[in-house]
Amino acid sequence: MKVLVTGGTGFLGRHLVPDLQRQGAEVTIINSKNCNLVEKQNLLQFKDTKFDRIYHLAAWTKAGDFCLYHKGEQWIINQQINTNVLWFWREFQEKAVMISMGTGCAYPPELELKEENYMVGEPDSDLYTYAMTKRMLYVGQLALNHQYQMSFRHLMPSTLFGPEFEREDTHFIFDLIKKIVAGKTQGVPVSLWGTGSQIRELIYIDDAIKLINLAVEHCPNDILNLGSGHGHSIRQYAEMICEIVDYDPKKIIYDTTKWSGVSKKVFNTDKINRLFPDFKFTDIRVALAETIRYYQSLPPQPLHK
Repeated sequence: MKVLVTGGTGFLGRHLVPDLQRQGAEVTIINSKNCNLVEKQNLLQFKDTKFDRIYHLAAWTKAGDFCLYHKGEQWIINQQINTNVLWFWREFQEKAVMISMGTGCAYPPELELKEENYMVGEPDSDLYTYAMTKRMLYVGQLALNHQYQMSFRHLMPSTLFGPEFEREDTHFIFDLIKKIVAGKTQGVPVSLWGTGSQIRELIYIDDAIKLINLAVEHCPNDILNLGSGHGHSIRQYAEMICEIVDYDPKKIIYDTTKWSGVSKKVFNTDKINRLFPDFKFTDIRVALAETIRYYQSLPPQPLHK
């Protein structure tokens, strides 16, 4: 099996690629260094290889408040990336299965986060541009499936976490870990954004990879949430991390002047439960402990304030 992975050196890619290789796949990795996806001609270097699957993970974004200040750039860059990948798929890889990553922020915040609502209403205004580029990616796949019978899966993972994350990764759970570990080991004040009441869902990277594999086999031309359907508040996650690293949670400062996003983001997972009723998710505390253990194994580095 020959596989192409865009964004293959990102967090998800660093776990997905080895898993595909263990399955015997011959994997070609695309990243910003070997193929700038903004220019479609850069993809021509891969046109003569016939891939069985294309995993489209690449996107121009960052966690935190990045989307608030780069809306125009995000629209242009991500539309270029997605359109070029779809063009390459149609022109040279019509028989390949496309597996793309959507985003939970594409759901309208006032509705239940279930697959039927992915294209209903409008996303949260702060994340609107990025969310709409993911919706348009899904529309492109639907259109190519309708006209050319091309096969796809469009998957929305909740916030991914686990070992092998980069120090610079600012997704909230990594930010909590870095700050609380620094509070414990360096005495740095721990200040978190918002009141701590915001509820978020996490999915451990090993669970996400297993669900992606299942979706590829069992969800032809479909859309699927990847999550457990269970969320915790930022304060609860912080307290779990504090317990693991032995840090007093009462020392944490919650900065209510900072952007904190929507109040709750937890997937409806009825579809996963129906399709894969025997799937077992990793216990959240076990997964957090593994993630913290990885971070603590890295060479020490001062935390940037």
